[in-house]
Amino acid sequence: MNIWEKNINGALKKVFSFKNYRQSFAFVSQVALLAEKYNHHPKIILEYNRVEIELISHDKNVVTQRDIDLAEQIDKI
Repeated sequence: MNIWEKNINGALKKVFSFKNYRQSFAFVSQVALLAEKYNHHPKIILEYNRVEIELISHDKNVVTQRDIDLAEQIDKI
């Protein structure tokens, strides 16, 4: 199972793999709705069958409980 890791900037990062672009895009759309609900917006990189997400609280420049909570919700999609 793919887990959230901290990148060089201290952000939580995870890569999700899918069969095709349509599935990747559908996942990103669901993440966007969660981000709006939590008013906490991750960095999202969408490629054909791969989505990379980074979470960090920019106002504090560290990972906070908000990031952890959003990561847990993203994992439930």
